[in-house]
Amino acid sequence: MKKLENKVMLITYSDSMGHNLKDLEKVLSTYFKDAIGGVHILPFFPSSGDRGFAPMDYTKVDPAFGGWEEVEALADNYYLMFDYMINHISAQSAYYKDFLAKKDASRYHDLFIRYKDFWEGGEPTQEQVDVIYKRKPRAPYVDAHFADGTTEKVWCTFDEEQIDINCKSETAKEFIRNNLTGMCRHGAAMIRLDAFAYATKKAGTSCFFIEPDIWELLDECTEILKPYQVEILPEIHEHYSMQKKIEEKGYYVYDFALPMLLINALYYGQTRYLKNWLEICPRKQFTTLDTHDGIGVVDVKDLLPDEEINRTKEDIFKYGANVKKIYNTAAYNNLDIYQVNCTYYSALGDDDRAYLLARAVQFFAPGIPQVYYVGLMAGKNDLKLLEETKVGRNINRHYYTGEEIAEEVKRPVVEKLIKLMEFRNSFPAFDGSFEMQDCEDGKLIIVRESNGYTARLEADFTTKEFVVTATSPDGETKKPEF
Repeated sequence: MKKLENKVMLITYSDSMGHNLKDLEKVLSTYFKDAIGGVHILPFFPSSGDRGFAPMDYTKVDPAFGGWEEVEALADNYYLMFDYMINHISAQSAYYKDFLAKKDASRYHDLFIRYKDFWEGGEPTQEQVDVIYKRKPRAPYVDAHFADGTTEKVWCTFDEEQIDINCKSETAKEFIRNNLTGMCRHGAAMIRLDAFAYATKKAGTSCFFIEPDIWELLDECTEILKPYQVEILPEIHEHYSMQKKIEEKGYYVYDFALPMLLINALYYGQTRYLKNWLEICPRKQFTTLDTHDGIGVVDVKDLLPDEEINRTKEDIFKYGANVKKIYNTAAYNNLDIYQVNCTYYSALGDDDRAYLLARAVQFFAPGIPQVYYVGLMAGKNDLKLLEETKVGRNINRHYYTGEEIAEEVKRPVVEKLIKLMEFRNSFPAFDGSFEMQDCEDGKLIIVRESNGYTARLEADFTTKEFVVTATSPDGETKKPEF
């Protein structure tokens, strides 16, 4: 089974490129064999909500997608990333149901965070609630209704189907170990710790990214995975300084700032903010332009001036194709002020040139590129799915059939993107150094070099044109057409 490589990683659900994992493998081998090196399969476990992010059981694959055999078949040809929701487990899981049935007699009685044990006096003060980094306008809890007729509050950061785990308890430590080792045995090359910054909680604090607790938790996970040579990718949407801290500890991080910085540069023909980030960004990172969530806004705090953040966010609704503010409101079950729901292609006005330029910069940036499946298809906003479900994020979660994909790959923008990805995967220069050369605002020159191989990107953000030059150790120079 493959281990991590410096090749483009696809992000996809099990049923978004065909109906299941077997279909996914067929689609990849037919159209994207050389364009894709790795696959982040979004949660494929039995789940009770949030499109897989409320897992019930990590020992099984949801039968609708296939089984471990299909997962391991993918692992033979691509390095795989699995999700581990370290902060929570499904309210429909056997663990939580056992707790509700047996209460203190349950072997899982300390797997969850019980308010009576966490807070002095059993309840937080208003001051304590106010400082919590939370996703709801009140204390983060649900009422646990026990079989004996009693009720008590347990911690719940996200949806009511996602019950938080008490990661410091011995039961949780065993739970984490068993789940992580199981993933390793089934082909994971990397495990993404979803919502990990919420997993460290201490009364009187923000209960988010608490030090040194966060490092202790990451170290514990690292020790579990070390014998299997499996890497960790902590997931966090917040100020870039947190990503820098994580990198300093030797872990991979996400570059969630690049999407908005590139939109800003492409909208206004300016590159000074983008250049600054490329100079200082972590090197041990995975780059993104799009994911299963929205386009992050909070991630560019202090990388763009506040007025530039506001201008860029507002202009997505102006320049973007078929995206409206109402899609980010309660009318579409979405009140997340930190993201904009839109495909990246549509955020750039369905403009082929702007989109390919954005991808070229991503592929030349430090780190390993990730491409979301909708982005792989240069997908437009799915207004039909959005209106059918009234879920804002579904605008960027289209279900592609095999027949659709066969047609989409014929579009010139997709053909060029595939060629660009194949170049990124096959040309050795990207395993080496990163350098930006001096040029005027509105333009960008990046040089990647390794063992005599040089790849050079010259981009003009006013005209949306770019040129790639590839030089081999023998001096042969080519300009691949994208």
